[in-house]
Amino acid sequence: MAAFLAFLRNTWRGLTAMRTALTLLFLLALGAMPGALLPQRSLNAVKVDEYIADKGWWGRFLDELQFFDVYASVWFSAIYVLLFVSLVGCLLPRTWEYSKQMRAKPVLTPRNLARMPHHASGDTSATPRAVIEHAERTLKGWRTVTRDEPGGGRTISAERGFLRETGNLVFHFSLLGLLVAFALGKMFGYEGQVIVQADGGQFCNSGVYNYDTFRPGLRVDGTQLNQFCVRVDDFDATFLHNGQAESFRAAIQYQSGADLETGTWRPYPLEVNSPLRTAGDRLYLLGHGYTPVFTVTFPNGETRTGATQWRPVDLVTLASEGATKFDPPNVPDAEQRRKSQLAITGLLAPTAAFRGELLDSAFPAANDPAVAVDVYRGDLGTDSGRGQSIFSIDQKMVQDGKLTKVARQNLKQGEQLTLDDGTVIRFDGVRDWVSLQVSHDPTQVWVLVFSVLVILGLGVSLSIKRRRVWVRATPGDDGRTVVEVGGLARTDQAGYGEEFTVLARELVPSRDPLAHKEEG
Repeated sequence: MAAFLAFLRNTWRGLTAMRTALTLLFLLALGAMPGALLPQRSLNAVKVDEYIADKGWWGRFLDELQFFDVYASVWFSAIYVLLFVSLVGCLLPRTWEYSKQMRAKPVLTPRNLARMPHHASGDTSATPRAVIEHAERTLKGWRTVTRDEPGGGRTISAERGFLRETGNLVFHFSLLGLLVAFALGKMFGYEGQVIVQADGGQFCNSGVYNYDTFRPGLRVDGTQLNQFCVRVDDFDATFLHNGQAESFRAAIQYQSGADLETGTWRPYPLEVNSPLRTAGDRLYLLGHGYTPVFTVTFPNGETRTGATQWRPVDLVTLASEGATKFDPPNVPDAEQRRKSQLAITGLLAPTAAFRGELLDSAFPAANDPAVAVDVYRGDLGTDSGRGQSIFSIDQKMVQDGKLTKVARQNLKQGEQLTLDDGTVIRFDGVRDWVSLQVSHDPTQVWVLVFSVLVILGLGVSLSIKRRRVWVRATPGDDGRTVVEVGGLARTDQAGYGEEFTVLARELVPSRDPLAHKEEG
């Protein structure tokens, strides 16, 4: 039992050592690097799947090590918790010791000041009392204490630089506060993405089902989200000649607070680096894409217009893939309706570039949109009760023969194709859609405060030197007063030698001005 207790005691001492905390902090920064360099499943699951497929066994190995879920991984959480415990364990005793040092008087003057790293001596005709009073005036701003010694001598002990340890403690407590703030942010924050059509499409932060993807904190159930609504009126993007995006700007209007009751809309120019802050949330513009618009004229003469966003598969040229789905009109029989559903799938090129019959995109702006479509007819599986991606059709329905390809053709804006049953499909053009992200972090102000304190505390601890100085004035045998000054730097920082030299010139007399002051 004694050996076990000794093991626990030694483990605790090792964990709460400052070098252990610094090591864990380094490991935390090192562990966060895969989260910045590798795609994360919480942000883009599709890109993670593509990465794993491209890298083969290496991608699967990284997935086993949770490198695509870094911030939710077991090893990152373990480092996080150990760092928290280590900081608490080493800061509490340091704070208690520091509070005792702040209340304590400066240490006694050593017997032999000549053994100090910094030393100077001299003599004067002034009395020891006058020497020490002059030293008190010179050392104004230092913590000092004056003591009498046997034989008529007097000493003064002075200390300075206690703010160094204050800065050190501020740095480490602020670092601890950052850890707590991040943890609380993960518990009570949430983040969600949604695609909104840039032609007056609206989004309201009223429930999780309004999002395309939603990542709640551990204590968020999605029933008490901050209420606000957004309407996207227009979107404008500019590109360089090489296709690189130069600027994104969405003209939006929003409602929050009392505006929801009065119906007041407030305009805001939403840009990539200029989020909207309202109702305690932040609304970011992440990106954009295109929605092809198709008009289908059925054999009975009725028309339907479909506008479903397609997903970019080339981030440079914004070539996109997707599926626009239609139900036939006025078909009361459910079985017959399922057999007559249509899906238009394929590739959308904002600026068409044909290589023979093969369609490609030459530029991300919608200068000359065109589509290469495959038209499917049959049962889309949308009535099966299972969830289905809006960007694709159910390939199982194709494999089972319930969904059949009936046409394939390239269409430029305004062109159309006719199916075997007389159905006409016209490509009307494209519209813009924007990808928005809503972020709620109740601790963001505290993160900012602690971050500033970390920098200030580190600056103070690095710039201030802890040092001591002692002055002894002793009556000499010849009637003159022997003055000795000793100095000790409590840190390894350079610079105290110069400061001590200046102090020594003031404290160790080379002539007798002190005697004149005493007499006056």
